[in-house]
Amino acid sequence: MSTPTAQAPAHSHRRALKSGFAAAVGTTVEWYDFYVYATAAAIVFPQVFFPELDRGLGTLASFGTYAVAFFARPLGGIIFGHVGDKLGRKPALTITLIMMGVATVLVGCLPGYATMGIAAPILLIVLRLVQGLAVGGEWGGASLMAVESAPPKFKVFYGGFTQLGNPLGALLSSGAFWILAAMGDDVLMSWGWRIPFLASIVLIGVGFWVRYRVEETPVFEEKIGGHEQSTPVLFALKNNWWPILLGFGMVAIASGGYYLATSYVQSYATSPEVGLNAATILGAMTVASFFETLVTLPLAWLGDKWGGKMLMYLGVGLSFVLSIPLILSIEGHNVALIYVLVSAIRITMSATWAPLSALMAQLFRPQARYTSMSLAYGIGAAVWGGLSPVIAAGLFAATGNIWAVIGLFAFLSLVAWVSTALAPQHSDAAPVTASLKARPVDTTTIAQPEGR
Repeated sequence: MSTPTAQAPAHSHRRALKSGFAAAVGTTVEWYDFYVYATAAAIVFPQVFFPELDRGLGTLASFGTYAVAFFARPLGGIIFGHVGDKLGRKPALTITLIMMGVATVLVGCLPGYATMGIAAPILLIVLRLVQGLAVGGEWGGASLMAVESAPPKFKVFYGGFTQLGNPLGALLSSGAFWILAAMGDDVLMSWGWRIPFLASIVLIGVGFWVRYRVEETPVFEEKIGGHEQSTPVLFALKNNWWPILLGFGMVAIASGGYYLATSYVQSYATSPEVGLNAATILGAMTVASFFETLVTLPLAWLGDKWGGKMLMYLGVGLSFVLSIPLILSIEGHNVALIYVLVSAIRITMSATWAPLSALMAQLFRPQARYTSMSLAYGIGAAVWGGLSPVIAAGLFAATGNIWAVIGLFAFLSLVAWVSTALAPQHSDAAPVTASLKARPVDTTTIAQPEGR
């Protein structure tokens, strides 16, 4: 096994920047693939794969296939967490990148319901499951690549590189669909929607090349490699169940609230009840993704100065406050205000997203960290992210009142706030004593980065 100083000193800025860049490129590819599907599920798939259903049921069915991937995430976290904790972060992340890209390209090749009948949505679900497995192992590993390579006082900042993948992926995805929507519904619904899926093959090549060249993290090399470990998932469930539960709650807004403000808002805005033009909301989402990309790293830098938890509190509270005028502006067809508020809520959402890699990584000791972190995030994404758009659509269908959806957003905000307040923050500076056999994890705060 190579030593941490083979190419750059452990925890140096140079090494952290290289790992952060690789994490950003890899997660951009993964999230692009994920958001391409999410956008298509909101706008295209109800007609292409579920034409036999009316608009409301078709949207529910489409979001149902969308939610399938979220429930595959915990399994992906277990599988690739095992690989990442036993063999290293790098091999696990290489596999997830290839899996996600291949599944996305195949979705772009899939015939619609008019050609294949019921087989079309079934195959769509299978490919969505593959996407879910891949992203379930991606985020935790990419976050650890960045955070575990970072100097102690810059964990949130370098962790923010991983989070860049989300807005960049969303920017590429919504931008592609925005251009296609401007070409007309006939182009978008007939063949245009396939182009963003097929284009993923180019991003896969770039992401693989960048990720292949990155070094393994110093934490894995120093504290995990060479030591006999218990099965990571068993260690995680026995010793880390409480931090996993808190991590699950922490992502309620970063995942569930985010998908309400993106996927569900797109669906609601273009529904017959509201009737907003698809190009308008896609344009607003594209501009918002651009601003979110710009503010992610500055917000992560502030997280190291103010404390990651403080940044999370601000993001959660402000996101909920902005959700109300956002919905009202959409109902009023106020295009200028829609653009402003969609961007504003994505910026405040970024304040919950930018510090998440560091906060989640520091919930756990190094042993079984990949598995524990992937489980916490994967289960949280499955419940909050996967179900929130479906629940929101169901609430609106049952009540006919958008305030029921805003109430759901309020609940997610409360869960995220409380979980963040209770979350411990461990330091990699503490030595791993004796052996890496399973032992209870102290959930008290043993070390705080400066400013926390």
